[in-house]
Order: sequence, then structure tokens, then C-alpha cells
Amino acid sequence: MYRIRQRKLRTCLLRTKPSERHPGRAINFITALLFGSLLFSLSTSQSRAQVPQTSRLIDLSLEELGNINITSVSKKEQRLADTPASIYVITGDAARRSGMRRLPDILRLAPNLQVAQITANSFAITMRGFNSSSANKLLVMKDGRTIYTPLYSGVFWDVQDVMLENIDRIEVISGPGGTLWGANAVNGIINIITKETDVKDVDFARAEVDGVGHNMVIQHHGTLGKNGGSYRVYGKTEQGSPSSRTDGSSAQDSWGRSQTGFRVDLTNLTIQGDAYRGVAELLIPQRQINTGANLLMRWTEAHDDGAEIRVQSYLDYTKRIIPALFTESMQTLDLDIQYATPAGGTTQTIWGGGYRYTADQVGNSDQLAFLPAQRNLRWANLFIQHEKQLRPDLSLTVGTKLESNIYTGLEFLPSIKITRKLQNDRLLWAGLARSVRAPSRLDVDFFVPGKSPYLLAGGPNFQSELANTMELGWRQQAQRWSYSLTLSHSEFMRLRSVKPLPDGVLVLANQIHGNVNALEAWGSYQATPTLAFDIGGVILREHFCGRNLSRSSQGNDPRAQWTLGGRWNIHDNQYLTINVRHVDSLPAPFIPAYTSVDANFNWQLSKRAELSLSGRNLFNPHHQEFASTASNLVKNPILLERSVGIKLTVRF
Repeated sequence: MYRIRQRKLRTCLLRTKPSERHPGRAINFITALLFGSLLFSLSTSQSRAQVPQTSRLIDLSLEELGNINITSVSKKEQRLADTPASIYVITGDAARRSGMRRLPDILRLAPNLQVAQITANSFAITMRGFNSSSANKLLVMKDGRTIYTPLYSGVFWDVQDVMLENIDRIEVISGPGGTLWGANAVNGIINIITKETDVKDVDFARAEVDGVGHNMVIQHHGTLGKNGGSYRVYGKTEQGSPSSRTDGSSAQDSWGRSQTGFRVDLTNLTIQGDAYRGVAELLIPQRQINTGANLLMRWTEAHDDGAEIRVQSYLDYTKRIIPALFTESMQTLDLDIQYATPAGGTTQTIWGGGYRYTADQVGNSDQLAFLPAQRNLRWANLFIQHEKQLRPDLSLTVGTKLESNIYTGLEFLPSIKITRKLQNDRLLWAGLARSVRAPSRLDVDFFVPGKSPYLLAGGPNFQSELANTMELGWRQQAQRWSYSLTLSHSEFMRLRSVKPLPDGVLVLANQIHGNVNALEAWGSYQATPTLAFDIGGVILREHFCGRNLSRSSQGNDPRAQWTLGGRWNIHDNQYLTINVRHVDSLPAPFIPAYTSVDANFNWQLSKRAELSLSGRNLFNPHHQEFASTASNLVKNPILLERSVGIKLTVRF
């Protein structure tokens, strides 16, 4: 079943024009002031008294990074250096020292992700292709809680936020993960993992302002008496300025959001939750309103023989009001149970199951409708994964998942992977997997306009999109350098298309197929104990064919992108981070290639005060990253402009 059918595919991806380049321009005054402050601090650093370090050396040494335990690949703790997957880990220290303050911007640190900003508060994020404002082949989780919406199988990034100081790590895995995580883990997984609470943590407040907005946060930590538990609570508020268009006019997309949350850690139990409210300016007088809340409980028990059982459940509520277009209210209940046999010996088995129920209520308009307006969605799954050590340097992992949904019934998600570990932390792996993107309400229940006669209608017989993926990967870890290479080939079948009916109505169908080839590579070099460099990139080749295929029907992706970063601990109380990112041109609609340079300088002023100066897009006054096919955005696009910011953190 894993043999991918050989088809004669005609290339439907049109070549794009040579990328447009912007001439170099002088850095403006405020940017010069930022680097002037840096030079001043360098000249005075030796005369200052020593203060405690806020970041050990250069984040983590390469050896320590290889020893980080990750959980998203196999649903168990594994050393990063031993994990047979194309995985990039954004550590909490790397996120904080980047100078980024929003989650989508922090995700730019992962070279295997495609991150493009559309408006002041909306993003297109994917990996291995298919990028759009409604990208739907990437599974995103926070502490194991799924955050994609069944409305269109994507993520509303404008309501996803996390406290920067609470990030432990972000695991970004390229490739299918359906065997363990289910449908929608087609091209990759992002799992945002927050820190456990610690009685040693200190309270703090932070204020930040830059060219695109400002925010304020406060966080308190405490203990729960004699039982040894600890907790934290936080609150934050954020405001975003409107974007500008090419003609200098405002895009009228300013936004604001407030969020509060907590986490409690007991011996075997974690309870955490968040609540938020956001508003966004629209072209019409009324504003978009987003509200939501979630509560998660996770119980884990480790037996003396090494076996482990975990039970996790969460409640999630979201409401989105877009005046004159639609409203949506969604309530979700999820339960997941997992058991892992002892890891000793030559075999280990992980098995479990889960159930999710969502009640979705949509308020329709004359422009569009989801029919029926109310839909009760259910998913149930059983999975098993078995790992066997064939010999000391060779292991085989096989697994499968059975998952049901209300649209297509039972889906079968198998995978197989063989891994060889050589001396000196060298790892070679190869894998095959079948994954699906199950239908969403957009595929089946969507109608335009909101009343008959319709121009566009959901497909009552819409099937799951199918992907068969082969991967070959290599990773090597040395004392001062490490690198990872992954080559993948995915064949897609039954991709979403538009089928015209005899009466002129367009119906969503599954008439497109094709393949995507990707080469992902990244590495790190630790030049000195206080200076390190990171480099990474992706080369992507896509070929699609089928009926009624348009240039933009399968996303808008660059053929290549690369990142280059440097981390320098200047002094015990000062460090500098610089990140360079280049993205090739996009074909449909055409977006010129661009190169962006971001920098952040952090200065620990005292034991309690910390100052950070950051700059975005420093050597280019503005650039465009993505666009809708709507004519007003193509002809007068939204631009991302150069900005400089300052942040002050006070601990108490």
C-alpha cells in the first residue's frame, strides 16, 4: 500500500519573473540610535560591576541542545540527537533573545516553516508548501491541545498567543504525523510547550513599544502550601498599529487583544487555562471581535518498571464575530488516553485512544453561509506504535491509527520508519507514511452567496485529501557543530478543486493530484563559548495537475528560502542576536523576493531590570510578504515596514 503510484504528471507550476530587488538605503536615525546604544554599551561594559547572567553563554551549547528531550515525534521523551525526524527546536531562550513578541514572528526562527504576514494581525503559515491565508495541512498544538479550527482545518493566528517567558520550547516537525496525532498532521506539526511552574521563579512586569504597537504584561508565581505544588498567573494587553499600503494610505487593520491565564503543577497533575478577548479594525465602521477560553488537565503516572500512563482532557470555547459576513461560536471537549510500556529491553509499545466532540454554530449572512448553520462534529481514534531494536545500531518503528469523522467515516493512517545510529551521534533514517486531511465544514457546508441560487457550494461527496510520503534523513552532532539534512517526496491525491455543474454552480470536489519534493537543511556552529552561528534553508518543488487547476489553487509558495543567524554573548550582562531571512518570489499572485534583517540587543541593567532594543527589517524600508488574490490587495498591497522597539522588564 506504500508503493506510490507512478503517474505521468504535467508541470502546472508556471515560472515566475526574476525577483525584484530593492536598492540599498541608509539606515534611518532611529536605527542608527539602536546601534549607537550598542557601541556605547560595549565601551562601558568592562567598567561595570558583574551582574548575574540572564542567559547562559549562547543559549545552549550544541551538546546540551542535542540532549534536549522532545515529545512530539513519538509521544514519549527522546533526545533530540536520537530522534529520527526532520525536527527543529526553538528553545525558550532563543525565542526570548530573538526580540520577537508575537507567536507567528517567533516561528520565523524555524527554517523549515513558511511564515508570511498578510495584514497587521493575520499570517499565512505552513511547511512543505500549500501556503495560503487558510493553510490546512499543518497540525498546531499548545501543550498537546489542538488549536486548529474544524471550520477550515487551519489556524486563526490572530488569536494565538503565549507568554514569551513561559515558553520552554517549540517543536517544529516536518513531515506526516498522522499515526500518533491523526488527521491534518499531513505536512508537519508544531507543538508549543510551556514551562512547568517553579517555586524559584520570580514575579515580573514588562512593557514594550515598537513601530507596530505596544504591549504590557505582568506575571506572579507562588506555592500551594505543604503539598509541594506551585502556580503562576499572568495578564497581558497588546495593541497593534495599522499597516500601510503602497500608496501610503492606511490598511485600516489595527487590532488589540487582552489575555489572562494560569498554570498549576502538582505531583502528577497539571491544570492550566487561558482566556482572551480581541478586536480588529475593518474597512466597515464595525469591528471584528474574537473571544475565547480554554481549560486543560493532564495527569501522568510513571510506574517503577518504567511504564507510563497519561490522561489529558481539555475544554475549549471560541467565538468570532465578523460584522456583515459571519459569526461563529464553537465549544470543544477532548479526551486522550495513552499508555507506554517500559522502555527497557529491545521493544517498546505506545498505544492509546481519544475522543473529541465539537458543537459549532455559525451565524450566516447574505454574502456566505455554512449550511446547516449548526453542526455537531465528532472524532474518535485508536492508535498503536511499536519500536523494536533489531540490533544495537538499528531499530524499526511501525504504527497505525484508526480515526473516524462524521464526513468520511474511518481513516487508516499507517507509518513505518527504520533508523540506524552510527558512532559519534550520527543518525540515518528512512520512513514511509500515509496521512489525510479530513474534510472541514468549508469543504462540505460552505455556500456563496448565503441564499439560493448559489454560485459556489460545498461538496456533499467531498473526500479526504490523501498524501503518501517518503523521507530520507541524516543528522550529525559534533562538539562544535551539528547539521541535519532531510529529503522528502510526497504524492497527493484528491486535493480540493472546483467543479462546474451543468447549471453553472461551482461545487468543491477532489480533482487535483500532484507531488511535492523538498530538501530541508540546517546546521549550527559554535565558534567560541560565547559566539554561535545558525544557518538553514528549504528548497521546494511542486507539480500539480487536474481539472480546473488554477495557479493559486494549491497555495503560493517560494521555491527556496534560507535563514542565517548569529548569537553573541558580549558580556555577562549583554548579548546580541541577528537574524537574516531570505524568501524567493511567490508566483500567484506574484510577490517579489525579499531579504529581511532583524536584530535584538539585550542589556541586564541590574539584578531586577533588563532592557532590550530590537529592530525589524533594518536594511529595507518596507516589503510585501503575502497577498490575497483580491484585486485591491494585489494592486495596492499591504507592506511590512522597518520598525525599532524598546522593551523593559522589571523583576520583583
